[in-house]
Parts: sequence; C-alpha cells; structure tokens
Amino acid sequence: PSLEQLAYIIYTSGSTGKPKGTQLTHRGLINYLNWCLSAYPLAEGCGAPVQSSVGFDATITSLFSPLLAGKQVVFNLADNEIEAIQIALSRGFSFIKLTPAHLSALQPLIKNQSLNRALLPKALIIGGEALHSHHIEVWQKAYPEVSLFNEYGPTEATVGCCVHRVTPQDSGNIPIGKPIDGAQLYVLDES
Repeated sequence: PSLEQLAYIIYTSGSTGKPKGTQLTHRGLINYLNWCLSAYPLAEGCGAPVQSSVGFDATITSLFSPLLAGKQVVFNLADNEIEAIQIALSRGFSFIKLTPAHLSALQPLIKNQSLNRALLPKALIIGGEALHSHHIEVWQKAYPEVSLFNEYGPTEATVGCCVHRVTPQDSGNIPIGKPIDGAQLYVLDES
C-alpha cells in the first residue's frame, strides 16, 4: 500500500458530539508508531496490556508498539478497566496507557498498598483528557522511578502529536509538550 492509503477509519465525536469517521493514513500510523518505538521504554519491560476498546484510538499505542518491538500484548486482564490496570501494575509491562480519570480511580490503591517495584510498569502514558498535577502527585512521591508521559493528540492526528515527559517540577496543569518526530504544531488565534 502507498503511504497515503487508508490504514483505518475510526469514529469519534470530538468536540461536536456527532460521530464522524476519521480517516487515518499509513503515513500517519507509521510515523506515530516509529516515534513510539524511540520515545517509550518498550525494550525495558515485557510489553503492554490492552484494556481499552479497539474503537478507542489510544489502543493503537498499546496494541501495535509492543508488537513492533517484539514484546507481548495482553488482553482481558479483568472485566473492567480499573481492575485490569490494577493487575497490570504488577506484571512488569513496558508501559500502561491510561487516562487521568484512571489515575484518580487508582489513587487509593497507590496510597494504601505497596506495589512491587520490580514489577511496576516502566512508564505510564497518560492521555485522553487534561492532565493536572493532582492526578500524578501520588505516583511521583511513591514511585518516582516510573516515567510519566502526557501525550496529546486529536484522533485526526493518529493518536498523539505531542508529548511531555513529566518532571518533578511540573505543577498545576501539565503541559502537552512538544511535537513528536514528523509532526508540527501551530498555535492559532480566532482568525
């Protein structure tokens, strides 16, 4: 296939609330996945869990990145996403992709239970909604060795178009970061 041919169509309501089919090309998918291979610690763990629906574009990261790195992908760790993430926290994965809402739901577990450091994921890739320091402060204090990445991108940009590796100095709203390789960001006004 040519790089401009469709790789997949995924439906999103975006900001309108009306579902629309978003067409993504092989070029965008290949660019994003190549970037993932260089940016995320895939070599350091055993792969990734897929706890979200294949209809959610974030699944692209968890499904294809580990496979391209020769790592495992694990499906159906539990009946719901929070239970699946709780189980995944002790499997030695390269990364777990989740939302700030997931982090909030996991805070009591992190505060009240000591997780095995040797089996923690090497990174948490966070996206899907705005990330604030209150979502990550428990992780930063209890498990600073787990890298935290704030990944942002509309579905039309093939999952993510920019990323910020969270630092201990970050507070308040966490930046969305700089463009990934092969992407450009434009800041526009109303005109």
